[in-house]
Order: sequence, then structure tokens, then C-alpha cells
Amino acid sequence: MVPPFCGCGSRGNPFDRGGFGRRGVLRATGLGFVASLVATLVGEARTARAQPVAGTVPEVEHLRVTMLTDNFVWPFFAPQQLDGMKVERSSGAERPGVRPSATFTSEWGLSMLAESTLGSQMRSVLIDFGYTSQALLTNMRILGVDPGRIDAMVLSHGHFDHFGGLTGLLVAAKGQLKPGLPLFVGGEDCFCTREVMNGGDFGVLDRTAILDAGLKLMLSEGPSIAADHAITTGQIPLVSFEKPLVPTREKTGLVAGLGCDPAREPAAKNTGTFIPDDFQHEIATSYVVKGKGLVVLTSCSHRGVVNTVRQAQAASGIERVHAVIGGFHLVPPLNDAYLRQTVAELKALRPDFLVAAHCTGDAFYDIARAEMPGQVIHSAVGTRLVFGA
Repeated sequence: MVPPFCGCGSRGNPFDRGGFGRRGVLRATGLGFVASLVATLVGEARTARAQPVAGTVPEVEHLRVTMLTDNFVWPFFAPQQLDGMKVERSSGAERPGVRPSATFTSEWGLSMLAESTLGSQMRSVLIDFGYTSQALLTNMRILGVDPGRIDAMVLSHGHFDHFGGLTGLLVAAKGQLKPGLPLFVGGEDCFCTREVMNGGDFGVLDRTAILDAGLKLMLSEGPSIAADHAITTGQIPLVSFEKPLVPTREKTGLVAGLGCDPAREPAAKNTGTFIPDDFQHEIATSYVVKGKGLVVLTSCSHRGVVNTVRQAQAASGIERVHAVIGGFHLVPPLNDAYLRQTVAELKALRPDFLVAAHCTGDAFYDIARAEMPGQVIHSAVGTRLVFGA
């Protein structure tokens, strides 16, 4: 059993203060960014409509990204102070003279916590939830992450290694989460039933559990603002040589309240059978850091990591890329030419840093590190990446 959460931060650190019967859906269109919400009560769930507006995107002064769940635990990485980014490494729960009661858990999954400051505003956004709640809750507790401070959640796409820890988190944090906490997803397709290509079940997102926990569900097919500071990309078009890798199949339909609503899905997907997944609903999250540029949290990049970064640029209106963090989805191993072309196109985007995590793969990491010396960082559970003055 995981003990209750606690807020363990230091006040001296700016980051440590402090059928669709249910229509609890907030839709963010591609016309602009969310500016305000007009809410009414319909049936069992709150319905709200986004009021999109054009305008300048927020520019944060500080940003800290913590890897809560990742494939890898390595307690011996040294911290680094780089030009524009500080890399902090936590060894876990070990303390001098104290026998540890828990240690970091790694798994095939990804979860990241982004904490930002803008003037007196401090915001926390939890992005993805890993494969299991056991790993997520253990790592959150060791790192002193208080779920009561989370201002928004983002689910990048409907794969179990990114949403599997969500329901357990909602149970463990019952009564602690902020009322009406928004959860951003990239479209109805996120709720479809999925299986891996060999036919194994890959889970289905539980919409009822999300709404019963009091979360506000926000379908963000287009770019939107999350928690005042973050920019969700909206759906990612294919604008480079990259094509979606297809590790899963999806099926439209509702069974016992689980699944995606056929009425909200295109006719081409209403086959009643499993079809190749196109990941049209996948979204990424980015921040504009003052004086540095874009920090893009790709999550998994099924639509292509270059396509993801370019959509973050289009959504924000910012060309300069400071860092790209997350999974680049270059596994299972692809041919050498594809990997090298990916590295070349990323290099052409002129990012200051690449932080490879989760589904990136060692082959890409080795090539990128040779081509971009000093710019490629290996992620691990407990890694904290700090941007800004």
C-alpha cells in the first residue's frame, strides 16, 4: 500500500510553493487558444465550451520538468549545469543513516510533471501517467509530488503505457485534487479500444472513472492553453518524411460504457472491427521559456518527432526550439537510414537539447549523440530538467 501523499517542498524554491450519456466534455477547437470557459450543468456531468481567441502565447520565466515514470532507473548519473539547462538527478529515497523503505520504479511507460512560474503565478501540469499506478504513486511519493498542487492534466494519447496509472492516481488522491481539475485529450479517438498488433489487449480509457472523480474532460483537437502556461499542440499533421508507426489497432464502439462514441468518429473508422491506429488524436505539450524558446514535451511521437516539434512551433508561433523532451518512438529498431534522416531533420531544427526518454531507442540515441555532441541527454526516473534564470 502506498502511504498518503504529502507536500514536501521548500518554500525557498519557486517550484516548491506551496453512448455519451455523460456530456462532461470541454471542446477546444483549432481556431485559437482557450481564453475563458462558459459552463452549464447538463445531466450528471458539467458541460463547458471553450471560447477560443487569438493572442500572444504565455512566456514563462522558469520551467522544471520531472520524469516521474520512465523505462530506466540509474542512480549514478551525475548532475549537469549546461548553458540554459540544469540537469538534476535524484537517487531516490536513500538518505544517510536511514534504511530505505522504497525505491524508484521503472517500467515501459512515461509520466512527466511540468512546473512553471510566470510572475507570481505558479502552475503544475501532469503529463501522462505511465503503465501502472504502483510505479507512478511510488515515484511521486519519493519525489515529494503533491497531487493537490496539480493545476491540469494532459493525456497525450490512448495507449496503456501512458494512461494506465491514471485511475489508481484518482483513487489514491481522492479528496486532494482541485475541484474541476481539467484533463486534456486530443479527441474522441483517445477513448477507442486498442490492441497490439499481435492481438493482445492494450486497454481502454475509463471515461466514467474520470468524470466520477470530478475531472473536467477537455477534448483539444486544436491548440489550447493548459493551466495558463502550457500549450497543447492539438492534433499533429504529417508534414515531414515521417509516417505513423503502427504498433496497435483500434476499434470504434461502446461496450458497457467503455470505448469511443461511433457518432463522434468518422465513417471510415466505424467498421466494427479493429483497424490500424493512425494516432490522429495524439497531442504534445510545450512551453515558451523567456529568452530561450520552445521546450517541447513530445510524450511518444507516434505521429513523428519532427512533425510533433513543427506542430508545437505552429501552435505557439515560436520558431526557436530550446529543448525536446520525451519519447521519439523510434522502436522497434528501424533501418539506419530512417534514424539518420530523423537526426538530420531534428538537427536542422537547431534545438539546444534533446532529452531522450521512453520509446526513443538506443540506436537513435547513439547516432544523435555522435551528431550533436553535448546536446543529447539520457532520461531516467527522477531526472529534473530546469530551464530559465
